[in-house]
Amino acid sequence: MRPICRQKETRVETHVFLAVLAYHLQVMIERTLKGAGEHTSWEVLREQLSTHQVVTTLLPAADGRTFAICRGSVPDRRVWEIYRILKLDPEPMEPIRT
Repeated sequence: MRPICRQKETRVETHVFLAVLAYHLQVMIERTLKGAGEHTSWEVLREQLSTHQVVTTLLPAADGRTFAICRGSVPDRRVWEIYRILKLDPEPMEPIRT
């Protein structure tokens, strides 16, 4: 673990808690994938999943306002397979219009 440069004790505790939580999540994901016969390193998995992103489209209106539409991109076939194994919804969010 590298040094934590926080000024308040509660922030240090929160940082450590989130790091441990992320570690447990990573181990659960790796075990689930290995149990399904997928032997992929964490680095490769992160790279594959990074292709699925949220895209925001900004549309200017005639009255000067700007409308924003946030929507998840369409996951490729490999990402769909990872989501299927992990029993995750490939479209976790509805489009957001503001």
